[in-house]
Amino acid sequence: MAPQPPESLVGPLNDALVETPPGRSIWVAVSGGLDSSLLLTLAADVCQKAQRSLRALHVNHALQPAAEAFEAHCQTLCARLDVPLTVARVTVERQGEGIEGAARRARLSAFQQHVPPGDTLWLAQHQNDQAETLLLAMMRGSGIRGLAAMPYRRDWQGITLLRPWLDIGRDQLAETARVMQLAWCADPTNDDVALDRNLLRHQVVPRLEARWPGACRALSQSARQAGEADDLLAAYAAEELQTLQEEDGGLNVAALRSRDRPRQRLLVRTWCQQAGLPTPPRERLKTLLDQLMAGRDAQVRVTWPGADARVWRERLFIMLPFERPPPWQTTWNGQPGIETPLGPLGLALETDQPVTLRWRQGGEVMRLPGRGHRTVKRLLQEARLPPWQREWVVLVMRGDECLGVVQLPATLLWRAEGVTFG
Repeated sequence: MAPQPPESLVGPLNDALVETPPGRSIWVAVSGGLDSSLLLTLAADVCQKAQRSLRALHVNHALQPAAEAFEAHCQTLCARLDVPLTVARVTVERQGEGIEGAARRARLSAFQQHVPPGDTLWLAQHQNDQAETLLLAMMRGSGIRGLAAMPYRRDWQGITLLRPWLDIGRDQLAETARVMQLAWCADPTNDDVALDRNLLRHQVVPRLEARWPGACRALSQSARQAGEADDLLAAYAAEELQTLQEEDGGLNVAALRSRDRPRQRLLVRTWCQQAGLPTPPRERLKTLLDQLMAGRDAQVRVTWPGADARVWRERLFIMLPFERPPPWQTTWNGQPGIETPLGPLGLALETDQPVTLRWRQGGEVMRLPGRGHRTVKRLLQEARLPPWQREWVVLVMRGDECLGVVQLPATLLWRAEGVTFG
């Protein structure tokens, strides 16, 4: 009879099943290493008994010659377990960050691309990984969110990331894999102590455990308590944000100025998290708040990877990085559904001849019903449309005459006299 895995490993997987709604799939991120190979093996049995759909996802970073062997191992393992495997081959591009951070960003992108919204992705991180993550955060001088390290559950981009074994030590996983005679791939880069996490794993954590037995468990517990405190602060901040947010979606800058600096940092970070945007690094956040305090509204624009913060009319807006529209114009017969760079146009136009759709170029004039001629620039200013949105409005042109101004996909801002949209 094949050896049975301990209940201490199987129990958390059964508990994790309830985190995925019926009818949705559970995925396991499998790298080919010991931890994820063991997780997939036990998950296959748990999901089969519970009659739940299970899939696997392998991300091939192509960073080392052994990458192809990892992928081949995952294919063999999934075939043996009869688990469908998706392989995501990614390109790791460093954007002013270390190779570990760049690989993590590429991995998250693969998760978003391949795991459907509503499904759950199980990750094999464990107690020792959590301790290492906490130590790395401490070395960076992180605040309480960083000290919370990795959460057990994270709802991200419509999918749920779950770490069922976050309270399980690496030694127990290794012993279970040995007893079950499990095969896995040993990553040669795991021995490279030039990488920060490997240095902690091979040289720092063993000395901590030797001096303070149970050090990883204690560090993991500290991270969990920091996470609870962070969740509580975020809940309080979310309530306060409701009093600061205006109808246009921005934060009232005057009200934000009245808070002390620690509360300002908490509010901005929480607001970013609510919007699904990356929180600003400490120095970028300091720059943003310093500029808000100086009151130089017209000049305030602070960016960081993945986000763009601007102030307009005493409102703070944080959004995806702003991009100028690409050159574009097209002929339109007035029928709805024509494709634009921002998706299909949801309006129709009564016209007996084709018109042109294009971005605003400057100098356009339209004749409004009962108001006479007005420049589009002046109309956009009067409408209190933020400057970064004005470049993305679509003009309906017949020669030099502007027939309408549209905010995609189907908002008609203005129409010219005698022109009918539907």
